[in-house]
Formats: sequence, structure tokens, C-alpha cells
Amino acid sequence: MAAEIHSRPQSSRPVLLSKIEGHQDAVTAALLIPKEDGVITASEDRTIRVWLKRDSGQYWPSIYHTMASPCSAMAYHHDSRRIFVGQDNGAVMEFHVSEDFNKMNFIKTYPAHQNRVSAIIFSVAAEWVISTGHDKCVSWMCTRSGNMLGRHFFTSWASCLQYDYDTQYAFVGDYSGQITLLKLEQNSCSVITTLKGHEGSIACLWWDPIQRLLFSGASDNSIIMWDIGGRKGRTLLLQGHHDRVQSLCYLQLTRQLVSCSSDGGIAVWNMDVSREEAPQWLESDSCQKCEQPFFWNIKQMWDTKTLGLRQHHCRKCGQAVCGKCSSKRSSYPVMGFEFQVRVCDSCYDSIKDEDRTSLATFHEGKHNITHMSMDVARGLMVTCGTDRIVKIWDMTPVVGCSLATGFSPC
Repeated sequence: MAAEIHSRPQSSRPVLLSKIEGHQDAVTAALLIPKEDGVITASEDRTIRVWLKRDSGQYWPSIYHTMASPCSAMAYHHDSRRIFVGQDNGAVMEFHVSEDFNKMNFIKTYPAHQNRVSAIIFSVAAEWVISTGHDKCVSWMCTRSGNMLGRHFFTSWASCLQYDYDTQYAFVGDYSGQITLLKLEQNSCSVITTLKGHEGSIACLWWDPIQRLLFSGASDNSIIMWDIGGRKGRTLLLQGHHDRVQSLCYLQLTRQLVSCSSDGGIAVWNMDVSREEAPQWLESDSCQKCEQPFFWNIKQMWDTKTLGLRQHHCRKCGQAVCGKCSSKRSSYPVMGFEFQVRVCDSCYDSIKDEDRTSLATFHEGKHNITHMSMDVARGLMVTCGTDRIVKIWDMTPVVGCSLATGFSPC
């Protein structure tokens, strides 16, 4: 599906409004400036730039600042106009942007990490800058003094970060596929729990403090919704991407989840429906349908004089089955399976045609997306990636007529 620039929405798909080109290397972060026709970008080419929309409709850099090291992460607080930029050398630098977004002043450098910074969050209430890095730690520093307040180390690179401002809980995803929930204090922290469910490294997190839902995307191409504050231990699996899920945004008003992957896929998931939790996979020494032995069940193979079979699992019921008893494939969106997956024959017969109706829409961004952010009030999304291009999208044809006023989706 080709992405064309339109001045007005043409159909129920994301509408590409503008492209920003000019970076010399991958763009690691791009953020829309609230209530302004502007974008802030950070890039591996060691620049941080502020782009403002001119009368011609094109975006031109009003600020162009070169850093000492490639920029790897960024956070922006609009009310105070403070920008925090993480670098490949482990430092986090703070800047203040002028009211007209034409000047940027350096404030201070935070020696946050010993290796590449992967994520940054700024808490204005606590005056903390919290960050994760490839030195396998999360750190939080005081923005008044610039001093280190605390660190917590993991066994793998810390890859992404979310934070609950009211409770001071931090969610940290890492390359081992684990998510750690920490309670941060002024000079210490405590581990509350760890979440395990992905089969690949965690690439992105999104925390919704209203419904207390945590969403995680990973290199196993899947998304998991963790119900932190409601039904204890409940998780929902979403599988609709063909590549690593790189960025997430949950729209609380319309109960939709927007996700982007490294192959350019953009998915909009309807979360305002009753979904089923995927079952735990059961283990057995023989097929739970025909009772034929699996290949490691030497005793039963010897007793029955039969060759052992390979074990599979039905995605709908979780039973251990052989290939003959799970010869069918079906999508089952209510359980998050937008693709066709293996199901046992009895589950296949139980799935009706209406059960296969998709609960998500899928779109093509036409570039490698490594980062995405949204201005929910205006229904705008910005994506960036390794192709050095920044794209600005109108998402209202997909996610709703007016997110700002809370009208129902079109």
C-alpha cells in the first residue's frame, strides 16, 4: 500500500502529511511539539534539531545542534520546554528551548551511564531524570543538583522504560525478554515483581496509568498486555506484526492500541472488546487427542511398536497434539491471533466464521520504523527510522473523528 502525501484524509488509513529529510544517519527519536507545527528529532548523526512548519507547508530546521556523541534517546517536557538527550557515550544532556523554538540553551550534563542510553523519562514533580542504558542499569538523577540518586543493575542490556508518576514505579524492559517493576525511592529502590512472557528482547513499553495497563512489544513480533491494576496476572497476547515491534501508544479515550514494527507495519488494535487470554501450553508424553507417543516417550513407543511423533500445541486450547491432530490453521482475533496459527481439529471446528473477523487494522508505513510518538489531541503521529526519514501522519481516519473531544471512532 503506497503512502502518498495528501492535504486531507482520503480513506480509513493513515494519511501521510509530510516528510522531513536531511539527516545523515538513522533518526533515533522524533517528537511532535504540542500545540505547535513542529517536530524535535535526535539522530545518530550527532544532531538534535527542531523543525518548524513554514508557510510553504515544508518543515525547516529552526535549531540545529551538534552533540559530542550519537544521539540515542530523547525526552521532551513541553510546559517547561526542557529537552533531555541520551547519547551513545552514556551521558544525558539537558537543554532549554526558547518560547519561539528558535534557540536552545545548554543546561547541564548528567553522567548517567557507562554505555549507550536507551530510554529517558523526566519527572518534573520529583525533579528526576530517569534513564536506562546498555550498561545494564536504570539510573535516576536529581535535575536540581545533577547528582546521581540511585542505580539498579540487571543481567542484560536495559532497552526501554516506562514510569508511573504518582506511585514512582518504573517498568524496565531488557534484552533477556524480562520486564522488571521497580519502586524508586530518593536514594534506593526495591524490586516489586518481574514479568516474563516474551520469547525475545523487549523493544518498547507503554504504561496507561488510568486503566493501569502495561503494553510490551518485543523482537518475537508480538505484543503483550499486562493487567497490572485489575485482574491479577491476566495477560493478553497480540500477534499481527511480521517483524520486531518497535513502538507503542495506547489511546485511552478510544481504547485503541497503535503499534509500529521495523518492517514499516502500523497496526491499530481495538482493545474495547472482550478478549480471551491465550492458554498456557500443556506438556504431555503423548498426543492429548489420539494418545500416540511423542518421540521422547521411549517406553510407550516400545510397548506399542510405533514411532514417536513430534509435539505441537493448539493455540486455542493449549493442548499438546501431534501434527495429524492439528492439521488445520485459523486466525482467532479475540485471542490476539490475527495470523493463521496452528489449532487442533476440534478447536478448528468450534471456530465460526464471525470469530475470524479481524479486531485490528493494518497499514504500511513504507519505511523502517524504529520510533513513533503521537499527539493524541490532534490525532497526529510521527515515525522515524534507519532510512533517515521522518514522517508525519494524520491518524484520525483510523483512530477516530476527534480524540480531543472524545467522540467515537468514525
